[in-house]
Amino acid sequence: MDWDKLRIFKTVAEVGSFTHAGETLNLSQSAVSRQISALEDNLGHPLFHRHARGLVLTEQGEILYHAARDVFEKLKDAQTRLSDSRLLPEGLLTITTVDFIASSWLAPKLPEFKALYPKIQMRMLLDDRLYNLLRREADVGIRLQKTEQADVIEKKITTLRFNLYAAKSYKKKYGLPKDLQDLKNHIMIGHPEGLETPFVRPNWIFNTANIEPENNPNVMMMNSMSVRYSAVKHGVGVAVLPDYVGRDDPELECLFPDLSIPGVDMFFVYPQERRNSKRIAVFKEYLFEKAAR
Repeated sequence: MDWDKLRIFKTVAEVGSFTHAGETLNLSQSAVSRQISALEDNLGHPLFHRHARGLVLTEQGEILYHAARDVFEKLKDAQTRLSDSRLLPEGLLTITTVDFIASSWLAPKLPEFKALYPKIQMRMLLDDRLYNLLRREADVGIRLQKTEQADVIEKKITTLRFNLYAAKSYKKKYGLPKDLQDLKNHIMIGHPEGLETPFVRPNWIFNTANIEPENNPNVMMMNSMSVRYSAVKHGVGVAVLPDYVGRDDPELECLFPDLSIPGVDMFFVYPQERRNSKRIAVFKEYLFEKAAR
């Protein structure tokens, strides 16, 4: 069977149209269509039902797709294992984490890591959703909650501590809350209820200060810690931020430093089958060394 046609078929099956498959593969829509027609002729079976709204796999197409997916996953696994067996750490390392961890905690550590391991190519997937490491959507994850996946290795890196912060410009304009109950008289910034969140109870302070966010003009919701941090810096309002961000920012002032806000554990996660990967090993060793300082 022609591997190139099989690769094109797999892409079409996953995106559901010749046009989108062509964009993914950098081919014209007509070229993709010709390859699929040729594959159907070779097999003697139609692989797709053609509809105005897209393509749907036939029964024979489903059989071929599952076989093709398994084959390409095994080839990818073999390629990764061959790469992992090199004497020196090199090649692609895909890391998944949330945006604010990548921008404020991880990014400052990367220049030294790249200097130590220049042949490791780094790719980052920044999202609150959890990528499936077992399906090779990423090599490692830096996560803010324990994983529910089996067959992964999970090591705690550190515990993130939080506190309430406001900008000095906000203080100059509005003053600062006298106590927790006074927070309801200030502009509070939180995480939208019901949306995916990188860690549990992101709006802990609302419950503690008896603030009802629903239909409250003093509450602003933003589903990005990075944006909440930027909003606080610009004097928009008060928000809970990681201490490693707030304490080093001269524009911010910590409110109620004795307030005990629950910490969030940060974990380094990777598949059990990748335990011998040199790229993962040196990255893990480097991050744990930095976190211990």
